Amino acid sequence: MEMLCQQTRRTTSVSWPTDIDRRLNLLVRAAAAAGERTNRAELLAALVTAAETDPDQLAELLHRYRRLPGDALGHDSDREDLPAVRAPGPRRSIA
Repeated sequence: MEMLCQQTRRTTSVSWPTDIDRRLNLLVRAAAAAGERTNRAELLAALVTAAETDPDQLAELLHRYRRLPGDALGHDSDREDLPAVRAPGPRRSIA
């Protein structure tokens, strides 16, 4: 039986606020602190599979997100208690 996480990949472009991107990086670091080897794409996939498909619940989730103030996530991306992980994007060679 093929596992969902092993299926053919689809590349998706996501555009969102910078603080959301920092939050995703923080979540990847938190997973690493728990001993998980993961990346942004896999974590997003896990979060999407965990979401309910109930229309009312999704609407409420969207409404809560849209009402969050700009400083809602705080500034804990520099937490030293979480391990550093590979930054997203291509590697640059230093010449």
